[in-house]
Amino acid sequence: MILTGNIRLGRDSELRFTAGGTAVANLIGVYDYGRKGDDDKKPSQWVELALFGNQAEALAPYLLKGAVLFVSAGDVHVEIYNGKNGVGSKLVGKVTLLDFAPSQPQRDASPQPAAQRQPAQRQPAPAAQRRPAPAAPAASNEFEDDIPF
Repeated sequence: MILTGNIRLGRDSELRFTAGGTAVANLIGVYDYGRKGDDDKKPSQWVELALFGNQAEALAPYLLKGAVLFVSAGDVHVEIYNGKNGVGSKLVGKVTLLDFAPSQPQRDASPQPAAQRQPAQRQPAPAAQRRPAPAAPAASNEFEDDIPF
């Protein structure tokens, strides 16, 4: 089975190494699927994924709780477990593609009235980053006769 979609990490990734020295990053997140129910929420499923190799080693510091990832995972299967709240299930698989999904702006629970909001002030670019405007090309007719068409 293949899983493709967005997951939100439920905790920071855990980086470990196999006996052969291969890096493995363990990811645990929530995958929302299907249509919204009567409670206006989509059903969700916990997913445990493993990311291997150089990608695991390079990305592990950035795979933090709350991050939204677009993943494609192969060898996905359901595991049943006994937890505090009884029997549960989770999807388990191996990451084949991973990309950071664009973050959504956080909605403020108590929005300020428009009169109290202060507009963001744009800071001028430092002098080292300013570029002079390109000069307009000089008008010249000296090459018009060389055009072959």
